[in-house]
Amino acid sequence: MDRPRTIASNAAGLSRADYGGKSSTLCKGCGHNSIASQIIQVAFELALRPHEVVKLSGIGCSSKSAAYFLGTSHGFNGLHGRMPSVAQGVLVANHTVRAIGVSGDGDTGSIGLGQFKHLLRRNTRMVYVIENNGVYGLTKGQFSATAEEGLRLKYAGHNELPPIDLCQEAIAASCGFVARSFAGDAKQVRELLKAAFSHRGTAVLDVISPCVSFNNDDESPKSYVYGRHHERPLQELGFIAPADEIVIGDTEPGELTMVSLHDGSRLKLRKVEEGYDPTDRAAAMARLIEAERRQEFITGLLYYDDSRPSYAEAARLPETPLATLPDAALRPPPAALERTLQRYR
Repeated sequence: MDRPRTIASNAAGLSRADYGGKSSTLCKGCGHNSIASQIIQVAFELALRPHEVVKLSGIGCSSKSAAYFLGTSHGFNGLHGRMPSVAQGVLVANHTVRAIGVSGDGDTGSIGLGQFKHLLRRNTRMVYVIENNGVYGLTKGQFSATAEEGLRLKYAGHNELPPIDLCQEAIAASCGFVARSFAGDAKQVRELLKAAFSHRGTAVLDVISPCVSFNNDDESPKSYVYGRHHERPLQELGFIAPADEIVIGDTEPGELTMVSLHDGSRLKLRKVEEGYDPTDRAAAMARLIEAERRQEFITGLLYYDDSRPSYAEAARLPETPLATLPDAALRPPPAALERTLQRYR
């Protein structure tokens, strides 16, 4: 039963605080925390009922952030890269719940890439947020599959491999909602999340979320990195100096914004231009390829197609969720089994 609505509550009678979760254990200034805050705000504004929402995640810093929002919702933290399979099972059992999956560039772009592609192919109705920072933050900052070719980080060295663009992969897999944003652009993240929750199939939101931790790579034997490689600690301890969250102001469509990251490198952000048609699949792929050539990230709604049925629609799942059907409806009586066996005798 919904609570009575007050000035500080939404249509479900809930306050913004009712959509919160545990306190974050991620580094201060991490973009993942900002994304969690926007999910809380969007859930409040859309008046989602937490008991009708399921959160799904895999392994990584990104997947930890699912604990920081919607603390009274259902949740499942799966194996590394296997979140899409869990999501598929959940939404076959009950296609009426709202699902939001939180993954990272490693969880989605490396070990889970095959699972990701097949989830999109099935068009399972869920919001799929990728918190993309180009490094494996939970395992000390190695390059992930989305790191740009030629990128040099103080800890990881020089990346010799071309990146996987997860938005290109999503469009190639016929995903009908593909968007990219930047964790420091809170307004854009919120608006894209709202649109994603209204989509009938899988909605992919790739959010560039810079890592604040791995920005110091001194080769001196007294450096932090050298010591970590050579020490033999009694227990695993560490300290990461606080950093301010990277935030950008409002920008105009087509405008190029240079963002200075914590390690001294710079990121090129460009919102999609005026007149950009997100319903043109070929143009969306071409624009992403051009952005990759320029080493810039274009943000906004990149591709949209609402014509494909969701998996629940294509599979003709009953209106009543399978998870709520009584045993009599799920298990045929002995007489029905006997009639079936008689056909083979």
